[in-house]
Amino acid sequence: MQNNAPRLLLAGTGSGCGKTTVTTALLRALQRRGVPLAAFKCGPDYIDPMFHTEALGIPSRNLDLFFVDEGEVCGQLACHIPTDGVGIIEGVMGFYDGVSGTTDTASAAHLARATDTPAVLIVRPHGQSLSLAAEIQGFRDFAPNTLAGVILNGVTTAMYPFYRAIAEKAGLPVYGFLPPVPDAEIPDRHLGLVTAAEIGDLSNKLDRLADAAAQGLDLDGLLALSRTALPLADETAPLAPVIDRPVRIAVAQDHAFCFYYADNFDMLRALGAELVPFSPLADEKLPDGIDGLYLGGGYPELHAARLAENRTMRDSICAAVRGGLPTIAECGGFLYLHRTLDGKEMAGVIDADAHLTKKLQPFGYVTLTARRDNLLCRAGEQIRAHAFHYAVSSDEGVDFEACKPNGRTWACVHATETLYAGFPHLYFRANPAFAAQFVRRSAQKG
Repeated sequence: MQNNAPRLLLAGTGSGCGKTTVTTALLRALQRRGVPLAAFKCGPDYIDPMFHTEALGIPSRNLDLFFVDEGEVCGQLACHIPTDGVGIIEGVMGFYDGVSGTTDTASAAHLARATDTPAVLIVRPHGQSLSLAAEIQGFRDFAPNTLAGVILNGVTTAMYPFYRAIAEKAGLPVYGFLPPVPDAEIPDRHLGLVTAAEIGDLSNKLDRLADAAAQGLDLDGLLALSRTALPLADETAPLAPVIDRPVRIAVAQDHAFCFYYADNFDMLRALGAELVPFSPLADEKLPDGIDGLYLGGGYPELHAARLAENRTMRDSICAAVRGGLPTIAECGGFLYLHRTLDGKEMAGVIDADAHLTKKLQPFGYVTLTARRDNLLCRAGEQIRAHAFHYAVSSDEGVDFEACKPNGRTWACVHATETLYAGFPHLYFRANPAFAAQFVRRSAQKG
């Protein structure tokens, strides 16, 4: 299937330049024009796609060249960009920041090159005048790229002509500016921005940002630029069900557990699973008639008291997992299965204690190699994954080996024939056999 797939990648000079703010403002502004849209995030991010989803009302998807090859990423864009619409991709960190911090592999620049996507650099002038042109020119000339323009963020209407004239000295067209919108700012915390669900009246704030985008950004110019992207083909093989009976997988979804890839859900459904959402915070017990359990990441540490108070749910999950219910528990879900989290009682499946620290623990991309046969794979099989957490455990597990791109290794994950529980987050497209095995094991329950 071929799709003209008009698209843009919004890149940044670095974290904190306002990529998410500009992206959500542009998405909502174009949506109000009636443009069919699809949103994407470069890299292994959960929080930024929540804001894209809130802006559009449809899932945002991750594009990650560490997890999958260039052909599959092109296929994802071709599959999801509406034939009469536009795809907007938010970059990750700085434009060239890739794996291990020393290459541009899996960076926004790599993704833009691999997909022939025009990139627009978001720059926040701060304490600069003519140096702004040098900064932009440095990004333009550093390495082969698809940079095709600049957006100035955090610039007032009065100062925009001044900064525009300087930016244009770097030889890239300027597609407008987004002024400060103080009452629509998105706060952050230890894992990044707060989640979209935690911001009161978020839709109204997005509308305020869209108003500013409509006034300050060259929307017509950005749309025209998106149409210069070359067509893409989706040559990926579709997934088919791997089971011959209905399978129901309970998925924890609330303020404490909200870090999920939209593609993971799509893959589980395509393989034959029905996903049944529930809340460990609010529900009394697991849903009836389930065959599997998926506890994703999130912020259980912020809700540890409420999770501890919900004893009936803790008991329900403990009994189910210990009784052999096929279960994936990633990062926050892994913490919930501990005996305690910051001294609060948790589900007690794993005989260990966890607590939050003030330091980011070993993080980033890893390749996981199974040390024993388990729920998801056989010994020796591998999947690429990602870790990002401040918590530590008194028993992180030893059933997989994690290896960072720089060669550092360590043991991690509690894995049995019915359990995967550990800090690393899984992206099923990195090895679809893991997802298929989870669904099969769920079908074999009982």
